[in-house]
Amino acid sequence: MQSAPLPYAGIRVVEFTHMVMGPTCGMLLGDLGAEVIKVEPIEGDNTRRLLGSGAGFFPTFNRNKKSIALDLKQPEGVEAALRLIATADIVSENFKPGTMKKLGLDYDALKTLNPRLIYVSHKGFLPGPYDHRTALDEVVQMMGGLAYMTGRAGDPLRAGTSVNDIMGGMFGAIGAMAALRQRDLTGRGSEVQSALFENNILLVAQHMMQFAATGRAADPMPSRISAWGVYDVFTVKDGEQIFLAAVSDKQWAIFCKAFGLGEMLADPRLATNNDRVLAREWMMPILRSHLADRSASELSAVFEQNELPFAPIVKPQDLFDDPHLNATGGLAPVRMNDGAMSKVPLMPFTLDGERLGIRLQPPLLGEHTDALLQEVGYTGADIAALKARKVTAGS
Repeated sequence: MQSAPLPYAGIRVVEFTHMVMGPTCGMLLGDLGAEVIKVEPIEGDNTRRLLGSGAGFFPTFNRNKKSIALDLKQPEGVEAALRLIATADIVSENFKPGTMKKLGLDYDALKTLNPRLIYVSHKGFLPGPYDHRTALDEVVQMMGGLAYMTGRAGDPLRAGTSVNDIMGGMFGAIGAMAALRQRDLTGRGSEVQSALFENNILLVAQHMMQFAATGRAADPMPSRISAWGVYDVFTVKDGEQIFLAAVSDKQWAIFCKAFGLGEMLADPRLATNNDRVLAREWMMPILRSHLADRSASELSAVFEQNELPFAPIVKPQDLFDDPHLNATGGLAPVRMNDGAMSKVPLMPFTLDGERLGIRLQPPLLGEHTDALLQEVGYTGADIAALKARKVTAGS
C-alpha cells in the first residue's frame, strides 16, 4: 500500500480504448492514481476473448480501471458517455481515424463541452501523408526499420513483444501529464497525439544517426559490427546458452585474469576495445572454445563475483519465479479473464522506494456501470430502462 497520496489522485480519465496502445496509457495513469473509466461495448472489449499471443492482453493492460458498458451506436449511449466526459480531466482513445468524429466524441466537439479537457489520441501515424493507413505494431516495425534491424540480413523479423504499442501508450500518458501541467499554467485543455510509426522512428534513431555519423549503413543486429569486443551469446556445457560481455578495457583485463587468458591479455592486437572489435573474427572462436566446457551456472558465478555483465537466456514464463522480481515486489496478483489469479509485472519504477500497486483488479464487463451512471444523474429507473434497451449493461 502506498504511504503517500499518488500523484494523479483526483484526476478522472475516460478511455475509449482496446488492444494494447490505448489501454497502456490508461494503465499508467491509473497506476499513478488517476480514476480511469473504461468505456466498453455491450459485448465487452475484444481483448477479453483473444486467443494465442493476445490471451494475456486484458489482464496485463487494464488494472486500476473501472468498466462501464455502453452501446455508442445508440444516441442514449453517446449521451451517457458525454455526461461522463463532462466530469473528466482526460479522454483517451485509439480507434481508427474518423471513428470518434462520427460519434460526436472527437476533440473539436468535446472541447466545447469541457474547455479544460485533455484529449489523447493514439494512432498509427501523426497527421500527414500516411495518416489514412491502418497500422499495427508489425506494420510500423517493417516500414520503420526495426524489423530490418532485428532480423538477419534478408529476413526482417518483428521484435518479440509489442514494443511500439506499449511505448506509444506510454508516450500518450507522458503527453497527458505534460498537458495537465500546461493546463495548470493556462487554464485550458489541449489535444495530445501519439503514434506507432513515430514511436518506432525514435527506437531506430540510433541507427539512423550511426549512418549520419559514419556514412555507413547499420547492419541488422545479428550481423552488425558490435561496439564492444566481447558482447555475445555463448553456447557452453550441455548446450546451455548464456550472454557474456566485457565492454571496457578494465573489464577485458578482469575477464582474462578470471579465466586464465593471460596470453590474450598481453596480445597487443587486443589492447583496446576497438582493437578487439576489429579482431572479433579470430578472437571470438578462441573465447568460445575456451569457455565451452564450463556450465552456464559456473560462468554466471564467476562473472557475478567479478562484476562483469552476464545474463542467462530466460523464457518469459520463467520470470514468474524470478527471485529478484519476487523479492522486490515487481510482480503483483492479478485476476485473469477466467477469474483465476496470476502475477503480473508492475511499472518499472518506484516512488519514494515504493512500487505502484494494483488498487483495482481488471474490471468485469460493466462492473461499475450502475455506480457511474448514478453519479452523473441517472436514476435507478433510468438505468433499468437503458439496460432494457441494451444501451448499457453491467452492475
